[in-house]
Amino acid sequence: MYALARPLLFCLDAERAHDLGLAAIETAYRTGTNPLLAAKPKPLPLDTLGLRFDNPVGLAAGLDKNGAHVDALASLGFGFIEVGTTTPRAQAGNPKPRMFRLPEHEAIINRLGFNNGGVDALVRNVERARYGGVLGINIGKNKDTPNERAIDDYLHCLERVYARASYVTVNISSPNTQGLRDLQEEETLKRFIGTLREAQERLGAKCGARKPMLLKIAPDLSDAELDSIASVLSAARIDGVICTNTTVDRTGVAGHRHAAEPGGLSGKPVFAKSTAVLHGMHERLGDSIPLVGVGGIVRGADAVAKFDAGAALVQFYSGMIFRGPALIGECVEALRTRSARARA
Repeated sequence: MYALARPLLFCLDAERAHDLGLAAIETAYRTGTNPLLAAKPKPLPLDTLGLRFDNPVGLAAGLDKNGAHVDALASLGFGFIEVGTTTPRAQAGNPKPRMFRLPEHEAIINRLGFNNGGVDALVRNVERARYGGVLGINIGKNKDTPNERAIDDYLHCLERVYARASYVTVNISSPNTQGLRDLQEEETLKRFIGTLREAQERLGAKCGARKPMLLKIAPDLSDAELDSIASVLSAARIDGVICTNTTVDRTGVAGHRHAAEPGGLSGKPVFAKSTAVLHGMHERLGDSIPLVGVGGIVRGADAVAKFDAGAALVQFYSGMIFRGPALIGECVEALRTRSARARA
């Protein structure tokens, strides 16, 4: 069914098509016609991060920034859902147009800039959801909050979402909020993560349940930067790392009419770079900290490659735009085959 709808959606502005696509998924869910979008995969359960997942294929943050479509998206067969990025206060994000499709590259460039309705709106939405599976909530800072006070924004969001999240992702790797990636610098990251870890343990004691905290990192990191980040996260005993966010590198789309657009590049061209960072983090951390592989998954074989590089879970977002919900089952079945071969 998505194959029929895609040409129509691709005739529209990318952000408008995004909104209509979500509305269509919501309508299909509410009318019981969602099986027409894709066959829900058979369970492939696993345990990691101290959580039980129905399958290892999740939705990456960014598609449902306000957590308004959790039940509808979960009905498609994802093993877990991540919503956000959310910020303390609502913000409009960057000026439009700010999202561009590159179909021949199966890629998207966006500079949305954490556009969202604010953390209170997100919490209200997820409180209404019936979904009982694993729900990640991705948190960030407001655009006008300087880096020296960024920790206040993250602490505020962490406290607001903690009770409703299965896990919380700390996003300091978006290229679309000026200066955000500077928080990945070693000494800054050490103080930043240390403060958040203290808050995580305090909230866990208060709520009677410890929720995992993950850090989402950029794909545009040198070996030295990976060394520093791995050292900080290992010492802080972070629960997991998401590898990776979008890239500012345009090598994979050079010559395209949108290549010079500022923002983060996602989709197929980021696959090699994000998978290399995933592999590099696994080399440094081993199996001591679970890794989530995200970036460029547009085929089932891509999900397998992420696992081969060290991932315990995978996520995608741009793949949904180009392949539709059928990609979920394709990835689950590819990973099922990989698991069966490993046991043989």
